[in-house]
Amino acid sequence: MDRRILVVDDSELIGQQLSQLLAMPGREVTVALDGTAALEHLVDRPYSLVLTDLRLPGISGMDLIREIRDRDLPVTIIVLTGHPSVEAAVEAMKLGAYDFLQKPIDTLRLELLVNQALEDRQLLDQVADLRNRLRKRDAYHNLLGRSRRMMDVFARVERVATSDCTVLVTGETGTGKELVAQAIHYSDVTRTGKLEAVNCAALPEHLMESELFGHERGAFTGADRQRKGRFEMAQGGTLFLDEIAELPLPMQAKLLRVLQERAFERVGGNEPIRTECRVIAATNANLVEAVAEGRFREDLFYRLNVVSIDLPPLRERLDDVPVLVDHFLQKLAERGLPTRTIARDALSRLARYDWPGNVRELEHVIEQALVTSPGQVIAAENLPSHIVPRHEEPFSLDFDHSRPLQELTEEFTHRIERAYLSRVLETHRGRIDRCASHCGLSRRSISEKLRRYQIDKSDFKPHDRAGRKRLAIG
Repeated sequence: MDRRILVVDDSELIGQQLSQLLAMPGREVTVALDGTAALEHLVDRPYSLVLTDLRLPGISGMDLIREIRDRDLPVTIIVLTGHPSVEAAVEAMKLGAYDFLQKPIDTLRLELLVNQALEDRQLLDQVADLRNRLRKRDAYHNLLGRSRRMMDVFARVERVATSDCTVLVTGETGTGKELVAQAIHYSDVTRTGKLEAVNCAALPEHLMESELFGHERGAFTGADRQRKGRFEMAQGGTLFLDEIAELPLPMQAKLLRVLQERAFERVGGNEPIRTECRVIAATNANLVEAVAEGRFREDLFYRLNVVSIDLPPLRERLDDVPVLVDHFLQKLAERGLPTRTIARDALSRLARYDWPGNVRELEHVIEQALVTSPGQVIAAENLPSHIVPRHEEPFSLDFDHSRPLQELTEEFTHRIERAYLSRVLETHRGRIDRCASHCGLSRRSISEKLRRYQIDKSDFKPHDRAGRKRLAIG
């Protein structure tokens, strides 16, 4: 991409001189005579570098820098200033400016500084592009994940997206069932209608029929005009029926008829209206049990369950936690909250928690930790107290390459040996002699490692477990 440079100075002569000095192949230089025009240029198209004076008509140079920062525009800023304004230039750097040049401008320093700024900007752009591509690799529309379970979900969504078959999405509360419906809908570019979402659990029973199928004027008290229902509003698109298990039996029968005949009448009307929308239903309940207990119609279940997509709970795809955390931090930053990163110990704790509230709970925890963290990094102690690890930290070769090799080696050795010894002790039920023989080490070496890693052999002995259980019950 061409490196675009924006020069902002109220002197037309200085603007022309700088434009000539900076012009060379691969660069595009634009001049703005005031801060307002400069901001319009920056919003209209991407620039790599801005050289701005601080004393400008309209929006001042300092306000321009604040606007660039507040809008999170990916551009590097160099401040042009006279001798009396050096303190202001330093203040501008605190706001995010890259460096400053004093007037009259030293052309050699100008060239060196601009070249360095453009090189650094290119690196920042490459990092941002790589991060964006990595994020897309781990995403399918609004669904996020890199685990095998989520890859299976992505593949299933892609396969059903272009068909008209009814889809049943199942999963615990907070797993993202509506996101699956959105992914299916927006994956099919041939659909001309919109996505209509209805929460069946939130609708009063006496309003359900009108909400879904609409009503004619005078159909009931208060019906002073004709109203389209959700089936009509979703024509050519998708109707998402969330919490379908909460639909009363009489409405289940009416929904079944619509799915079978592909037509319905408004309440108070007798003219059949054809429905040309795909239906996606979702539930966190076990519909097989609901059918067995008579709470859900069997024929409707089979009509809805043409294709099923089961969303795994977060505790079964903990590998996705880092991807989700990064996504939520960026999402919060886009909302105007402070930009934060997360420490390794905090991420480790998040990745070893059970998450009964699933992805929705993780999002709330990240927002709470971001708001309450005093520094730029969210540490483990900034997480809510109930986020307690329930699992052993999974082995991973992800590492910080800035750390010394010896330090990393010791850490990985610790993790490997601890996990290995725990597995062997489990196999041999806490017998040190058998564990030593299995590992090819002496009893003394095994005992020393258990002491070092704070592993209690009695935790692996069946009789000790039973005794502790009886004590706990007593």
